[in-house]
Amino acid sequence: MRLLLLACLRAQTGNATTAGRIQDHLEAVGHICSLKDAFGYENPSEIANLISAEKFEAALAIHLYKGGRLLQGSRIPFGIIFGGTDINEDVKHEEKHRVMGAVLEEARFAVAFTEKMKELAAAEWPDARSKIYIQTQGIMTTPSATFNWKRFLQNAGIPQDTENLRLFLLICGLRRVKDPLYLVDVFSEWHRREPHIHLVIIGPAVDTQFTSEVNEKVNRTPGVHLLQEIPQDDLHAAAKRCFAVVNSSISEGMSAAILEAMDLDVPVLARNIPGNAAIIQHKVTGLLFTDPQEFVQLSKSLMNDPTLEREIVTKAKVYVKKHHSWDCEREAYQNLVLRLQ
Repeated sequence: MRLLLLACLRAQTGNATTAGRIQDHLEAVGHICSLKDAFGYENPSEIANLISAEKFEAALAIHLYKGGRLLQGSRIPFGIIFGGTDINEDVKHEEKHRVMGAVLEEARFAVAFTEKMKELAAAEWPDARSKIYIQTQGIMTTPSATFNWKRFLQNAGIPQDTENLRLFLLICGLRRVKDPLYLVDVFSEWHRREPHIHLVIIGPAVDTQFTSEVNEKVNRTPGVHLLQEIPQDDLHAAAKRCFAVVNSSISEGMSAAILEAMDLDVPVLARNIPGNAAIIQHKVTGLLFTDPQEFVQLSKSLMNDPTLEREIVTKAKVYVKKHHSWDCEREAYQNLVLRLQ
């Protein structure tokens, strides 16, 4: 089939990563899957013209509002993959809620990453429950063998001769929902007492105004460093050299960065929100914190307890292999697309 895949394709964001993975899954069995940026289209009429011009037979959209609204009234069958902010945040806005309900009514199926996400959507649109399928994200990590750790530290402005360096890595696009400044002050206080402690925030400038705020804050905050995005294989290699990967988001669908850290044998400390709690069992496969002070307490306990660290890393790896298999996700999407024929 000739398939249209609509997603928000800002570089290195979760939706863009998910879209690329789904495109790969579908093309692996012979479908022609054309990936288009939802931000490049204003309304359903433009997408209707695109569908006609390129003779698409079916479509998928990631994010019930941003992508799904463009498929309203489409002449071809389509499915929806929830993005996270659509179900967690956009449902709070009356007009977006109305549009998303209409899209879901037209869709052949919808995909939720977690049971919690499905239940949230079904609570808003009960008639859609039967068409919502749960499919966790598949993970494949590819750390670069030629990654230059010294250059990475130099670019971050971290002294390479720091004894017992402990580096925490926060991977996210710079936008408010990811809340990268949530831990900055407490991290800086910790760094002043223990200079070997550093936080590196790495990711693309998704929101220009907010990125300026982050830059300004980080530039006057010792112990916290900001880097632009780097290729994924280098990012995986960098994560493996860090003490832990951090997530401080206000809202998450399912964080690929968390799952990738688990697969790379790196401990995860994540803010205790539904999307994170759905994949992390506290003190079993990672650590969940409710405020910055608890983050520091949990981090110190992990640093002082190598046995706990080993147990968490080992169990997290097993969890990812069991529940987030790349091959299982590939098979699931290949089967779902059959519903569009």
